[in-house]
Order: sequence, then structure tokens, then C-alpha cells
Amino acid sequence: MEAESNASPGCIEHRAYARVGLLGNPSDVYFGRTISFSIGNFSASVRLEPSENLVIRPHPKHDLVSFDSLRHLVSRLQNEGYYGGVRLLMAICNVFYKYCSDKNIKLKEGNFTLSYETNIPRQAGLSGSSAIVCAALNCLLDFYKVRHLVRVQIRPDLILSAERELGIIAGLQDRVAQVYGGLVYMDFSKENMDKLGHGVYTPMDIKLLPPLHLIYAENPSDSGKVHSTVRKRWLDGDKFIISSMEKVAKIALDGREALTKRNHSELAKLMDSNFDLRRKMFGDGVLGALNIQMIETARSVGAAAKFTGSGGAVVAFCPKGPEQVKLLEDACLKAGFVVQPILVVPSVLAGDDLAMISS
Repeated sequence: MEAESNASPGCIEHRAYARVGLLGNPSDVYFGRTISFSIGNFSASVRLEPSENLVIRPHPKHDLVSFDSLRHLVSRLQNEGYYGGVRLLMAICNVFYKYCSDKNIKLKEGNFTLSYETNIPRQAGLSGSSAIVCAALNCLLDFYKVRHLVRVQIRPDLILSAERELGIIAGLQDRVAQVYGGLVYMDFSKENMDKLGHGVYTPMDIKLLPPLHLIYAENPSDSGKVHSTVRKRWLDGDKFIISSMEKVAKIALDGREALTKRNHSELAKLMDSNFDLRRKMFGDGVLGALNIQMIETARSVGAAAKFTGSGGAVVAFCPKGPEQVKLLEDACLKAGFVVQPILVVPSVLAGDDLAMISS
């Protein structure tokens, strides 16, 4: 990912985009396969400026510590939780430093100030937290001039490690999509993970994607509140969960072929099957009534639909074209959901990074 131009001497700025899990999620956490891509609708950017002391600058909106009243504070916590982006920036600095120390990568002297901006909707399943971490990691790689020493395939693991330090439970899929950009097929088989220490990530041509739409609620606070037991059941050897996850992983494999052959009717079926399997495994209480309503709104006009991530937003496909898209827009408007065409971001890898994954 190339640094963005900026007039300030020594300033480095990087942007990472929201991502859509198209097929195969959540099997990435279960040695499965996924297809994901980055979208230009929303993004996060991080700026690094050389400074006398190392400073993590709070965002005036997302790291709010001054409130109009106690009611304002409580309302804020109910809607957005306790944390903004400062903890994410601190966590990736910590993980980056430890990684470089473990790998005997020497870091130059000098301090900096990190700040961030984001317009990725919170709790929308668009990977907003990891976008901030990904952008920050790119800034650190360039500031210390060690990009060539930290393999592209390893960077998603560093991002995930930073989030796990904060108690964020997730898989590698989102981080791979944001590190690579564009459309990526990912194979997280146990054999690959054990042998390589990471999955096998294959960029695909974004032109293979048909027009897709994003649906989300502006106030997602009543999404699923019930804790999922799927992970424990999988670890305990539950045959239904294991076989269902294998089917979800197979959907990504079949989806890769459908995209390559531009078989859009098959793509629509696979998207619907992906959600249906998730629903059977997790249950409506975990998925949340609002999330299910978004799916049902899309399906009411014949569109294929599934979650972009774990819930909060939906990716929809109208195989019948513009007339069906208009029906989708009308249905979402009536239901109170935001709907917009998805803008797919091409691969962000260039130069040394591109050479690294080709070698």
C-alpha cells in the first residue's frame, strides 16, 4: 500500500478500507475458506508525524472523554461501548515492537505522533477496528523502513494479534482483505496453517464481481445479544457444527469457480446457502432480529443476501438487474435501512509488497 502524499515533511499517511465477506465466512476461524474484498464506501486512515515524544492522539469524536451530562455519557456507552481507536493504535505499536524484537529487526531511533480518522459505521460488520490497525501498521512499516522485512502474508496475523490483546474475537479473513485489498480467495486449511504459519491467499480480478449492494442499519444497537456456543461445540467435536462449517468452506471453493465462469445464478445460490447454514448453526437469538430483517428485506424482492461479517450489514446481489435493484432500494427505504452500491477497491499491493507475494 503506497503512502498518501502530504505536504508535512516526514508525515506518513495510510488508508485501509472496509471489507465484505462474500462467501465462506465464518469458516476462516475453523480452518475453512473464504472470498472477501475491500470496498471504497468506507475507510479508516492513520497519520504518523515525527515528534519529540511518542504520542497517540485521541480522536475528538471516537475517543470522547468530555460529555454534556451523565445521560450523554451513558447513552454514548450504550451505543458505542467504552473504547475508540486509541487502544487499537497502542496495541499495534506493542505487537509491532515485539515482533521486530523477536525477529531481530533493528528499529531506528525517533518518535512520532499517531492520529486517525474513520467513517466506517460501528457495529456494522465491516471490520472497522482492523482497518485502523491495518493503516497504522503500514505507517509503522514505512516510518521504520522495514516493509521489506515483514512479509505480506504475516501482516494479517500481526493485526489480529493486536486486536486479540484487546479481547476482540475474530478470524484472519478481514485482515487479509485489508492488507491485500481487492478480491481475495483465502484457504485456511489446517495443513496450510501448520506448515506455513498462515493461510494461502490468492488475489482475484475484481472485474469478476457482478454489481453488489450494501445494506445496513444506521442504529444497529438491537443486533444479536445472545452469546454463541458454536466455537465450543466445534472444539467439542459436535458433528453438526463440523459438517456445517465444512459446507460453508466448500461454498467459497464453489464460489471461486462460479466467479471465474461468471455464473451469477450459481453465485446467488451460494450466497443464500452461506447465510442459511450460518442461521442453522448460530440460531436467531445470536444473529439478532434486525440482522435477520435485513436479509429478509433483500430476499423479499428476490435478491440473494448474506452477512458481510458477523452481522450488522448485508451484501446483496440482484441477478435480474436494474429493475430488481430498484425494488431492493424501495424495500430497504420502507424498512428503514440504508442501501448503496458497493464500490470495490482494487488491490493495494505494489512494489516490494507485490514482489513479495509473487516470490
